[in-house]
Amino acid sequence: MAESLTPPTNPIVLIPARLAATRLPNKPLLQIAGVPMIVQVWRRAMEAGIGPVVVTAPDPEIIAAVEAAGGQAQLTGFEHQSGSDRIAEALERVDPAGKYDAVINVQGDLPVLEPETIRATFRLLADPTVDIATPVALAAEDERDNPNVVKAVFEPRGARDGRALYFTRLPAPSGSGPLYHHIGLYAYRRAALKAFVAAPQSALEKRERLEQLRALAIGLTIHVAVVDTVPLGVDTQADLDRARALLES
Repeated sequence: MAESLTPPTNPIVLIPARLAATRLPNKPLLQIAGVPMIVQVWRRAMEAGIGPVVVTAPDPEIIAAVEAAGGQAQLTGFEHQSGSDRIAEALERVDPAGKYDAVINVQGDLPVLEPETIRATFRLLADPTVDIATPVALAAEDERDNPNVVKAVFEPRGARDGRALYFTRLPAPSGSGPLYHHIGLYAYRRAALKAFVAAPQSALEKRERLEQLRALAIGLTIHVAVVDTVPLGVDTQADLDRARALLES
């Protein structure tokens, strides 16, 4: 978005989740340290102290689990192709009057996410030129050629942030120097989220299978917050075992 914008002051955190996972069925409801995983993610988001936290899902079982733990949840439709589409629907249901001016999208499979990662990402929206913020961390050597690890290419503005130029599954940029592992968490200005979900998929988005390239294609600015660690994402039984060991110790 070309115009200079006012820093957002009233954010909301939305956590999209769904039961339809192929590698780890019923993933959000699997128990970690005595509660469903989605409740652990909700707790990490609450600990960030950014604003209200709402889990959004098409499955009544997820809604019930969050509400039983004292959390807020919003039922959405099944038709969404991405978490961004799901949070856009949930935002309009939770806040049709437009009270919240920023949205933080936290993935529902990050039970050991550091709350400071959420805070560091949201802080970038204080810059009036930033439409979307997202975290990155140094990639490990064995991640350089792994296509499942998305790399962020960005122009540094300082030691802890920079403007994103591209995202790719290839080891980029070329030459000597560090590569950065992109973490799938986003802080949007509300207008930026609305523009993003309304836009059609871009050619590079389809080619790389990375939806953030659509935002760059329509002229939205994405800045990255450099954080210390990549949070454990739970996609397999081995990941679940690691998360249980971390949170139950």
